[in-house]
Amino acid sequence: MASASLFGELLSRVIEEVSRVIVGQRRVIELVLATILAGGHALLEGVPGVAKTTMAKALARALGLEFKRIQFVPDLLPSDVTGTYVLRDGRFEFVKGPVFTEILLVDEINRAPPKTQAALLQAMQEREVTILGVTHKLPELFTVIATMNPVEYEGVYPLSEAQVDRFLSKIRVDYPTIEETVEIIDRSWVAEEMPVNPVATRDEVARARAAVRGVHIDRNIKYYIALIVEETRRHPSVALGASPRGAIALARLASAAALIEGRDYVVPDDVKKVAHAALDHRVILKPEARLSGLTPERVVDEVLERVEPP
Repeated sequence: MASASLFGELLSRVIEEVSRVIVGQRRVIELVLATILAGGHALLEGVPGVAKTTMAKALARALGLEFKRIQFVPDLLPSDVTGTYVLRDGRFEFVKGPVFTEILLVDEINRAPPKTQAALLQAMQEREVTILGVTHKLPELFTVIATMNPVEYEGVYPLSEAQVDRFLSKIRVDYPTIEETVEIIDRSWVAEEMPVNPVATRDEVARARAAVRGVHIDRNIKYYIALIVEETRRHPSVALGASPRGAIALARLASAAALIEGRDYVVPDDVKKVAHAALDHRVILKPEARLSGLTPERVVDEVLERVEPP
């Protein structure tokens, strides 16, 4: 197996290639890449126009992976996602849906009805779909990158806490700074003339994902992760804190973050770097806390300040 430093160089090239066309979102790029390497799925929350779709396409291209996109709408059916059987020449033939890919971008996941959301979430959890009693395996590197718009509420079907919890990470995509906006304007005329080049192969991505599983997490770091998760449950403003799944997400994302840095071991800063992506969507506030303006992000900040790293 290649050394962690070699994987770090490869992943750094991927990030740099994507950053050629995406201005000012390096943190988001790194977190989405870490989610792919950790074998999970990412939920991106941000207003329209902050390059969520472009980022997903660019990452898939740079990694050398197949990419497909689904626009979720209220009349979308489960079969539009997973596929269905059609009658051809007197026999039924399975026609694969867009879910049969490696990087699947789901735009506005909460605009489709719950039944369609459930069909996608089953594929995410089990990496397979069952149609008329027949199970079809999804590609080994199947990853969902879903988007949610935080400001539009009409015509949406909110995701339940259990559904959101299936995402390994939830990443906020913020507005760019003034300087970054100026650069985006400068690049806008030539954006279509700047194609993203593949700098990795499918095999290299698979080996990098396997390498993440081999990243060492010291027992003290594991206790640090467990204490952070436990503290989210003890916070006085929290109705429901992170579950053990949150601890697993934090450990896996921290391992991927370490590999991106070219290390085969996790340090406390890796845990802090991915804490919001792993935990924010798993912290449910009490109603009075929400009314007072407290956010899950602030709770995680307070937890990180309170728990002493090893």
